[in-house]
Formats: sequence, C-alpha cells, structure tokens
Amino acid sequence: MSVLRRGSASARSGVTVVRDAVSPYGSRRLVIETDGVVTAAYLKDARDAVVGAVWAANHRAAPDGPDLGRMDAGLAPLMPASHVREPEGRDPLAPGDLEIVWFEEGDGAAVLERGELLLVLPGWGDVARGVPGYSRDATGPGPFAFPLDDEIAEFAARVDQAREHWKAVTADGSWAGYQQSVLGHLLQRLGPGGHYWHDVGRRLTPGNAGAAPLVGVSERPARRDREFTVLSTVGMSRQRMPTVELYEDDVAPHSRIELAVATTMPSQRAGSVFPWLAQYPWRSVTWFAPGDVVKWYHEAQTFPLGGDDTAWEGVLLLDDPSRLAGPVAPGLTGLTVGDPVRWLWLVPISGEEYRYARSEGSDALVRRLAQQGRSWVVS
Repeated sequence: MSVLRRGSASARSGVTVVRDAVSPYGSRRLVIETDGVVTAAYLKDARDAVVGAVWAANHRAAPDGPDLGRMDAGLAPLMPASHVREPEGRDPLAPGDLEIVWFEEGDGAAVLERGELLLVLPGWGDVARGVPGYSRDATGPGPFAFPLDDEIAEFAARVDQAREHWKAVTADGSWAGYQQSVLGHLLQRLGPGGHYWHDVGRRLTPGNAGAAPLVGVSERPARRDREFTVLSTVGMSRQRMPTVELYEDDVAPHSRIELAVATTMPSQRAGSVFPWLAQYPWRSVTWFAPGDVVKWYHEAQTFPLGGDDTAWEGVLLLDDPSRLAGPVAPGLTGLTVGDPVRWLWLVPISGEEYRYARSEGSDALVRRLAQQGRSWVVS
C-alpha cells in the first residue's frame, strides 16, 4: 500500500514519541514519532488503529527515488529529494517547539512549529486509500504527504477558527450564554418551557480530553394549540459535527444540529433517548443528516421510545416531519450559531425498518411509512 506504515515492535524498537495528544472528545489521538531518520505523524482512532498519516521530515540526505528498503521494513520512508524542501535533511523536531491544535469537529488536527504551520491531518484524510495529510516540508504531492503550501490559506483560517472555538467553549460563563440563546429560540417557537434535564456529558475545560459535548434536554409541554410535548436537545449545535466535509463541499448548512421528538409519552421516559444520541457524532466520529437511521445500542425492550406492544429498535431522523402523517409540525428554523442550526426529528422504527432503510434507502422507508399512515408524533 502506498501509505505510511508502522512496522513490528522489533522494527520500531528505536522509535521515539515526540508528541502524543488526545482530541477534546477522546475519539482521536495524534502521535508524532521519529526513529532519528524520519519523523511522521499518525492520527489514530479510539481502538488505536491508524486512520491518517503524514510524513513530517527527513533527518538525513534524501534518496533520489522511493525508499523501498524502509517501506519493506514497515518503516516510514525517507521522502525523495524531488519532493522535499531540505534535501540534506533537517534537525529533529523539538517537542517544546510544537503545538497541536484540534479542529472544532475533533476529527483532525494541525501541528505548528514555533507558531508556523508544519503539518495538517484533516478528518477526511484516508490512510487506507493512500490519502495522506499535508506537510510544510513537502514540495510535491506524493503517497506520504501533500504539500501544505497548496492549501495554506484555508488551513491557517481553520486553525484560527479552531483556536477561537476552544477558547469560547472553555471560557467561564460561555455555556450559560449559549444555553440561554437556544432556550430563547425555543421559547419563541414552542412557547414556555417545562422541565429542563441538566446537562449530559462534561463541560470542556483546557486539558480535559475525552469530555463529550455538554447537552441538556428542554421540555415544551402540550398546550391548547398542540396536543403533544416537544423535547429538544440544547447543546449539540455548539460544535460542528465531524466528517461532514467528506460528503459536502459547503459544510455550513449541514454541520450544526439539535434533535427533537414530539410525543404524548411521559417526558422523562421519552427524553432518556437523548443521552445516547446527543453525543453520538463526536464519540463515533460521524454526522447526522436528514434520513439517517440509527440503531439502538441495547435490547429492544430497553429502547426509551418503545413500549410493551412495540418493537422499536432505532430512530429515523427527519428535518421535514410533514412527510409523515400527523399534525402540522412547529417550525424551528432561524437559530444561528456561526452556521444555521437544523433540527432533526426522531421517529422510532423497528429493526426490520432499519434494515430496509439501509438496503433500499431512507426515502424508500419514508414513503413506506407514509403509506402506512405512520405519524411523526410518538405516542
């Protein structure tokens, strides 16, 4: 494979870890390693599997062509002279000179050396397909690094944006201000609130790696013009979801969401579906889009939106619940948190319906549910 590989323990016995950092959500880990000949950086998942990699530097003279010997030994290869800024090699990277900045989504990171961008491992890099990260010292595209100079303006802006994001979310009082803006929006759209279930997850603080996004649940009780209660998350939209840029050129309309369910069930029972879903994108490094189906992680009888006479095993996410039967849905658009926020409504589905959507597509499932008269209101 034309990717940076990691050899056996015996082949890598001389490897030194230069820097090792875990993403704020605990779903990714960035490791910078050197064996004194080559330095490379690896992006790893929670199971310690390498999902992204990039060559960082040669520390001896570059060869004229591919470094087959080191590749065959499972070692990060020397970059050929035609693809490096310093063909004679550069000094080792000093840990104290390096700063790691995680992108807002938590699925990729940038490495700066004395304030200058050195490496970028974007969330959409794919080591299995030979798509590496970006390196400042690479001068031409290759299987082990893309030249950072080609995308420097875009990545520099993203680093600045990420700095501002982490500064904002860890600042004293920032959660309360954000929370009030969302609750104010829900007040305008759905009327006065009822119970508020306090926040799932832990508040992000500097150095608090592995903390899931803080999310609360707001109840908007039934009233004269609405026979159902609306439960909504409060907090998911504070950070962009991971991996959206793998599928969308413009991530802004798709990256920030909240979840909602309309129900006549007891609110506390129905609302217990959210702790599972609200942290899912950042824990699993994925995103929720309209039409997605998500399977409950436990036995069907424990599913919060189910009952003794139902077989629900997951949810369908809809941004337009009017595609199904039921009353007119309240409009929840209009909130902006840097990007517009989209609400996705939960509709419980059976295990068979989940499999049908996976094989035939969610549009086919929505059409089938509509023909059956399935309501988007959970009762």
